[in-house]
Amino acid sequence: MGKGDGLPSRKSSKSEVDAFLRQVARSPTPKPRGQSGRLIFAMDATASRQPAWDRAAHIQAEMFEVTADLGGLDVQLGFYRGFGEFKVSPWTSNPRDLLKLMTSVTCLAGETQLGKVLKHARNETSKQRVDALVFVGDCFEEDVDAVGKTAGELGMLGLPAFMFHEGGDPLATFAFQQVAKLSGGGYCRFDANSADTLRELLRAVAVYAAGGRPALEDMAKQKGGEVRLLANQMTRGKG
Repeated sequence: MGKGDGLPSRKSSKSEVDAFLRQVARSPTPKPRGQSGRLIFAMDATASRQPAWDRAAHIQAEMFEVTADLGGLDVQLGFYRGFGEFKVSPWTSNPRDLLKLMTSVTCLAGETQLGKVLKHARNETSKQRVDALVFVGDCFEEDVDAVGKTAGELGMLGLPAFMFHEGGDPLATFAFQQVAKLSGGGYCRFDANSADTLRELLRAVAVYAAGGRPALEDMAKQKGGEVRLLANQMTRGKG
């Protein structure tokens, strides 16, 4: 992928965050302020993912904290691992429940099942609207056209997929970018040393899911700090 293709740069984590937030800003506002957001938080739980899983388990609580004043956030955890195993949790608005579940999961060797994640998200939002899908993974071993078809269906339903890519596997880069583009979501790469980047991105998507761009801007005025920085980056990227 060359310059001018609109994709995040591999050289600067800040530029990747900026590009990702611009993609979030271009997504449609999910709902009026005051209603609970609904977000599916899906992860690759194959063997290589254990360190990243442990980091995300502790970071995810902040998704709830930053949306408390917006009506809250309902989250469903989904993960795949082992031989064809794909599981989803009940919906919860309690970060302790989600943390308890995540810390009870052990990653197991197996092939990727992103297609199952996207199909589940499609089916779930067909029953009751889901505002955002977050996926964290590092590789891709499936038919990209089949996965792309489901991602396009998410786009038609107004459910953006925000793809967080750990590492630099080129096939995963291409596949995750296609899923993000076809669903109307965003893509950003991070590495094992960029927990702060992952934290910022999860906070941004959580606030978006709970109330869209206006909610993030309102919270930035009230809280300042990192939330204000995120809101400013998104505002600059609207054009």
